[in-house]
Amino acid sequence: MRVLIYTHAFAPRVGGVETFVMLLAQGLSQQADMTVTVATPTPADGFDDRSLGFRVVRQPSLATLWRLLGEADIVQLAGPVFLPLALALLRRKVTIVEHHGYQACCPNGLLFYEPMKTCCPGHFQARHYGMCLHCNAAAGWLTSARMLLLTFPRRWLCKRVTRNVPISHHVLVRLALPRSQVIYYGIPKPAEREVEVNDTRGVNGSPVIGYVGRLVQEKGIPVLVEAARQLAARGCEFRLCLVGDGPERASLEAAIEQAGLSNRAQITGFLQGPELQNAVHALDVVVLPSILEETAGLAAIEQMMRGRVVVASAIGGLGEIVEGGGVKFPPGDAAALAACLEGLLADPSRWREIGHRARALALQRHQQERMVADYAELYRTCLAGSVARK
Repeated sequence: MRVLIYTHAFAPRVGGVETFVMLLAQGLSQQADMTVTVATPTPADGFDDRSLGFRVVRQPSLATLWRLLGEADIVQLAGPVFLPLALALLRRKVTIVEHHGYQACCPNGLLFYEPMKTCCPGHFQARHYGMCLHCNAAAGWLTSARMLLLTFPRRWLCKRVTRNVPISHHVLVRLALPRSQVIYYGIPKPAEREVEVNDTRGVNGSPVIGYVGRLVQEKGIPVLVEAARQLAARGCEFRLCLVGDGPERASLEAAIEQAGLSNRAQITGFLQGPELQNAVHALDVVVLPSILEETAGLAAIEQMMRGRVVVASAIGGLGEIVEGGGVKFPPGDAAALAACLEGLLADPSRWREIGHRARALALQRHQQERMVADYAELYRTCLAGSVARK
C-alpha cells in the first residue's frame, strides 16, 4: 500500500502538526505492507531527510504533486489543504483528511472571533457571513473576503472525501462533516527516566507553576499571570515559569512586573532539545489556560504522559483530553484558576495521585502505536471499500 501524506508544515519547523505527521509517517513506514511519502512545501533548511525512514518530497511542483497523487493508493492530508484536496478528489483517490483545526467550518480556522477575542459561536455555519468578514478584517478586507470565499469550496470538498478524521469528539461536533471518525493524537511512550510522577519537589522549597507553549493571545496566559498575582497576595509560596516565546512576550513581561511577580517569575524564551526538557522537568504543575477552543491540546497530552499535574481550561478539545486525568477550571476565570492552584499548593499529596491518573489515561488513549494502528486499519478498510465499488 502506497501512502502519500501531504502537510503544509513539516520538520525542521516545530509544532503540533509537524509532530503528528512525523510520528504517523514513522509508524506507518514500519508497517510491512506500506511505503510512505511525505510531500510538503516546507524547505529543508539543512534538515537531513535521509535520517527518516520514509521519503520526503519538498516544495513539489504542480506536476510533481499530480504524479505523486497518481502513484498513491491512499492520500492523507494534514488538514483540508485546498489544492492537494481538490487534486486528490479529481484523481478519484481514497482521501483521508485529518482535522487539527476548524478550517472546514471557519475562515480563520480557529473558531475565535477576533474583534471580541472570544470563542466564535459558529457564524459561518449559521450563515452570518458579515460577522466572518469583520472577524478577519484586521488582515484587510480583501484578505478577509478571500478567506471567507475559500471556506465554501473547502467544506464542499471535505463532504466528498473518503473519510474525515477529527482529532477529538469536540472537533467532530463542531465540524459536522459526514463520514467522520475520531482518532486521537498519539505520542511515543517516554522512557522511565522521563516520567516524573509529581511529589513535593519545587525549587529551593518553592513549587513551580508553569506554562509550556507559544506566547500568543488565544492561549490565555494573562489569566495565569492574574491567578499568580492573587496567589501571591494570599501569601502562597511558589514560582512561575513560562516556557516558550511568541508575540505576546513583551506584554506578558509588563503584566508580570505590574503584578509584582518579577522576583518569582521568568519567561524562558524559545527552547528545544535538552534545554526544553530541563525547563519542563522543573515544573510541578503545568497550566494551560487557553481561551480558544483548542482542538485537542498536544501539550496536555505530553505532560500527562509524563505523569505531571495538568490544570487546564474546560474548553474545546483541551477540556476533553484532560477530563479524568487532570484539573479543569472555567476558561478565562482567573479567580477559579487561583482557587484550583491554591488547593494544589496546600495539599501536595494530591500531586502524585493526579499524576498517576493522568499517565494511565495517556497510556491508554494517546500512545503513538495506537494512533498508527487506528490509521492503518482505517486505510485498509477504506481501500477495501474502494476496490469493492470498482
